[in-house]
Formats: sequence, C-alpha cells, structure tokens
Amino acid sequence: MNFSLVPLHKHPQYLQECCELLNSEWKRSLTARLHSLKSSSDDLPVSFILLQNKRLIGHLKLSSIPSIKHGCFMESVVIRQTERGKGFGRILMQMCEDYCEKNGLNVIYLTTKGQEGFYKKLGFKECLPISIYGYSSNLNISKSVTVKSSAPVAPPMPNTNNILSQVKIKTHMNKESKNDQSRWYVVKANASICVDKQRSL
Repeated sequence: MNFSLVPLHKHPQYLQECCELLNSEWKRSLTARLHSLKSSSDDLPVSFILLQNKRLIGHLKLSSIPSIKHGCFMESVVIRQTERGKGFGRILMQMCEDYCEKNGLNVIYLTTKGQEGFYKKLGFKECLPISIYGYSSNLNISKSVTVKSSAPVAPPMPNTNNILSQVKIKTHMNKESKNDQSRWYVVKANASICVDKQRSL
C-alpha cells in the first residue's frame, strides 16, 4: 500500500473532501471549516492529510503551543469511517511523529473523548492536563469574605453524584521525544497518575 502524509495547503484539490470528512465526525459550518483548513501553512498550524494512492484516508492538524517552544497540539485526528479498523490511524500517527521529530517538535499534546483505548495501544499513559498555552498551574488564590449576621443561610448543594457519573471527560495526552527514546503520557482531568513508558521511534 502506498501511503503519504502531505500538507493540505500544498494539495488544495482535497480541501472540499477534507471538509466533508471532518464534518462527518464533528459538525461545523462549511465557512468555519474552510477558514480553519485554509490556515494551514509550512509553519504551524498545519493540516495534514493521509493519502493512500491519492485517495483521502485521514486528517490531523498540528498547532503551536506558545509557551512550549518545541511542542505542538494535535487535533482533528480522523480516519474515513469506511477505512477504520484497518490500521490507518496507527499509520497516520506514526507518520505525524516522524514529521514532528524531523522538525524539532519533541512534545505532542492532544485531547480525546472516547478513543482512549486507541491511544493506550500506542503506549499513552495518564498524567496532568495542560492548556494549549502551556502547563496548568494551581494558583492558591484565597479570598476572604465577610458575611453579615443578617444574611440568610445558603441552601444545601444539590447531589451531583448521578450527574457526574454520566459526564464524559476529555482525555488529554502528550508525547515527549528525546533522541531515540519516547515517553507518552495520557491525561485525564485532574488525574494524579503519571507513568512513563519508553519505546524506540
């Protein structure tokens, strides 16, 4: 099979088809989607498409993270629905890792909702989330509030146990590459586990 990972802005003939692929997974107006895809450039952000014999199979986008010089944020990772389960997602990810390594990007971040198993098969582990502007920080801000004795007592908080058990939390992931070794991290909201797994690229 002949696969290639190419920047979308250098192959504009796939723009409309790429819009349809992305909108089949995440609905968005055509105008907004085209605007986002047309922002692809030789620098970040860049939208990549995975082609198999000139046929569009998948897409992903890499964007810069202002506070992490050699890092990028990966988003809109999608494989054509009819082509899923054939290993194309793994090929797309590997080709993207190769691009990042060649271009001095040694940390890749992403979020996912429902595809944790796929990324865990690639070696991802859980750790703390970051924002696209850099690592999150816990600011211990305290605010003193004076309550007058005439103020009414606040009502009890609602029981949210049933609601929270139904909420699906996005999973954040990153990959750090150092020379020929890689460390993958998976982040679940407020998780305190951070386990390293090293593997050769």
